[in-house]
Amino acid sequence: VIEVCDLTKVKLKYCGVHFNSQAIAPTIEQIDQSFGATHPGVYNSAEQLFHLNFRGLSFSFQLDSWTEAPKYEPNFAHGLASLQIPHGATVKRMYIYSGNSLQDTKAPMMPLSCFLGNVYAESVDVLRDGTGPAGLRLRLLAAGCGPGLLADAKMRVFERSVYFGDSCQDVLSMLGSPHKVFYKSEDKMKIHSPSPHKQVPSKCNDYFFNYFTLGVDILFDANTHKVKKFVLHTNYPGHYNFNIYHRCEFKIPLAIKKENADGQTETCTTYSKWDNIQELLGHPVEKPVVLHRSSSPNNTNPFGSTFCFGLQRMIFEVMQNNHIASVTLYGPPRYSSVHLWPAGASRGHRLQREAQSLSLDSWTQELSTNKEAGEVNPCPMHIGKTWGSFCD
Repeated sequence: VIEVCDLTKVKLKYCGVHFNSQAIAPTIEQIDQSFGATHPGVYNSAEQLFHLNFRGLSFSFQLDSWTEAPKYEPNFAHGLASLQIPHGATVKRMYIYSGNSLQDTKAPMMPLSCFLGNVYAESVDVLRDGTGPAGLRLRLLAAGCGPGLLADAKMRVFERSVYFGDSCQDVLSMLGSPHKVFYKSEDKMKIHSPSPHKQVPSKCNDYFFNYFTLGVDILFDANTHKVKKFVLHTNYPGHYNFNIYHRCEFKIPLAIKKENADGQTETCTTYSKWDNIQELLGHPVEKPVVLHRSSSPNNTNPFGSTFCFGLQRMIFEVMQNNHIASVTLYGPPRYSSVHLWPAGASRGHRLQREAQSLSLDSWTQELSTNKEAGEVNPCPMHIGKTWGSFCD
């Protein structure tokens, strides 16, 4: 979508005839003369905007700037409304897009010349079992030869799936080599872990596979070299990691626990807002953890803090405008060779202890990035409940 906010700074013409220039004002009469008849416009009474739509083109008129209030009749004739527009009303904004409707427009496919040997994700579906996320199913796009469905002359479309517990070799065979491998240097959330072994220094570090063109990070356990976390990035402007990752077009099924809604799921997408998700859940989500990205002399963070909400073995990092910045998916609690369980310990007791010992593993580092670690504000007014509750 191309949005023109100030038409006084550009000259525009259609079929070789100017409809906007220093000598010609883009009035509603001029638009009608240049483009001809079209479907009735749409009136937004809340914003006092009148939208006149053509194929691939929309004009917006600001009604509150007129001296006389427009007379709006919702039921005029033939099921249409009527709006009396004064003569000389000028265009406030113009939208240029591909398709029949501005609301339904989609970004065009990336040109093959921009692939440069990379693989991109058209969509990423989060697979889940009865307790939470189980893995990812990725629909991938690649240019050139290779196995897959031939979408056009040179583009290949194919699907791959990766799961919690997959080995490093499994992921490499499914997704190929990562753009970067990042080794964690510290775990700033270890202090909040209830595990008695939290003070024992680790002899090796967990590591990430960074797939920037997929918008996905995959964390591997340093001891088992198995997948333990996925991080999905939305790449919204105003976030600390903006323009590092390609946007991950994910779909996450959320289990809804309401009366008369047993087994019902709702889908969270890259474009969902957090307040809408809370409405779908039907119950208040626990208070967030405040995440501050640390700064250095050569790297500052002008975007402010974000908020982390724990939900169904996932952590949603939410920006101040309610957009989702990233989603971290946790695998199910598993037996760890690091813990020495008593011989008589039951499987239920082991799983309970493992669930309690799941630290938030440095949201700072793992929530998204392989940049500088952030710091979580431990102030009780921001936390509200124990850290262990975010690992449920």
